[in-house]
Amino acid sequence: MKKAFLGLTALFIAVILSGCNQLTQYTISEQEINQALQKRNNYEKDIGVAGLVNAHIVLNDLSSQIGREEPGKITLSGNAKINVSSLFGPQQADMQLKMKAQPFFDQQQGAIYLRDLEIVDAQVQPEKMASIMKTLTPYLNQSLKSYFNQKPAYVLSEDRSKAESLAKKFAKGLEVKPGQLVIPFTH
Repeated sequence: MKKAFLGLTALFIAVILSGCNQLTQYTISEQEINQALQKRNNYEKDIGVAGLVNAHIVLNDLSSQIGREEPGKITLSGNAKINVSSLFGPQQADMQLKMKAQPFFDQQQGAIYLRDLEIVDAQVQPEKMASIMKTLTPYLNQSLKSYFNQKPAYVLSEDRSKAESLAKKFAKGLEVKPGQLVIPFTH
């Protein structure tokens, strides 16, 4: 009987503490970030070197890994469909991109941005397009960096849940943990 009482007491304390945790922070999972990226991901841009090569780029299939490869960072992967026009005529390529970014929480907007985005790996198909894409990659990197500095990856809503509504009102900062972003509330 005493063991059962201690077990119930421990369970009760655990429930209270987990409830308190919900009152002190809001957690956004990798899956929620990925869903937001799929909905909001509409990067489409023309880049190039005037007179030499121009490319129309559409980024799709964007997904994230939060704090897994590098602490404090988000790793993004996605596919870029590229239509190139150059002195050699029109060509097409696909790039599998891997990028890293620093998540940043803008308290006034209740939005998470992916700052200082950097392409860390780019695989090009067909391979014959690799040299052209290597020339374009710094322009693509700068364009993506600018895009994600201006467009939030996730925006807190007051309509989705009570906890998210509280986060929008009382959030201070952002912590990156493996597989999730944690937004602590003000005390």
